[in-house]
Amino acid sequence: MDLGITGKRALILASSRGLGKGIAVALAREGAHVLLCGRSAETLQANCDAINADGFGRADWVQADLGEDNFVETIVKGVADKLGGVDILVNNSGGPTPGSTEDMSGEKLATYFNSMVLRIITLTNRLLPGMKQQGWGRILTVASSGVIEPISGLALSNTLRPALAGWSKTLATEVAQHGITSNMLLPGSIMTDRLKSLDAAAAERSGKSVDDVRAASEKAIPARRYGTVEEFAATAAFLCSAPASYVTGSLVRCDGGAARSV
Repeated sequence: MDLGITGKRALILASSRGLGKGIAVALAREGAHVLLCGRSAETLQANCDAINADGFGRADWVQADLGEDNFVETIVKGVADKLGGVDILVNNSGGPTPGSTEDMSGEKLATYFNSMVLRIITLTNRLLPGMKQQGWGRILTVASSGVIEPISGLALSNTLRPALAGWSKTLATEVAQHGITSNMLLPGSIMTDRLKSLDAAAAERSGKSVDDVRAASEKAIPARRYGTVEEFAATAAFLCSAPASYVTGSLVRCDGGAARSV
């Protein structure tokens, strides 16, 4: 299938590794001009070199940290300098530290709200006028399966990610008339460094080995395995595509059937 995004300009947040990097690679292979962002200039440069060596799309990068107050301004300037505008925006952020509701101090909650919710919404609002003017846009927000089924030991994530779900759905109804879609993509257990750290934390809490924790997790997934970054990124690429123009306001799962809700 031709995804119809050759030459489209795509900004992917938190794309130095993991799911964000995977999405950037997938979009570039469909011919998009991708702009990666993250904290490590060295890693971003290496990622872009690899993408550009593939010879499909094109990759640039901007160093920016979602945890910093100047994040939005840094990204907006990077977009202007290196893309000239945005057709596809992939909102992605690292997850907060594991813990219970009692571990959620006001300071910790505010810190992660700023990086995981406030700055994503603020940046989207800054980039929306350009999408409206051209009559085409894709906004994809990567969250967590905890949005529909809270995950034990991830109280902060379970609290903050659903805020973005409500925002994304509301946004979808407001911008559909302008040819812009807004969807959320919910990963289940996708093999990334983040998942490895969560398995390690679960092992420490339970006194089990990491291998035993992983085996139990995989047994609970109907597909009986963890997903790959490539599988997740392919789903993301479709939601950012031209053929997905009538898919908006949706929560799309990529979890091997793990979520038990309808």
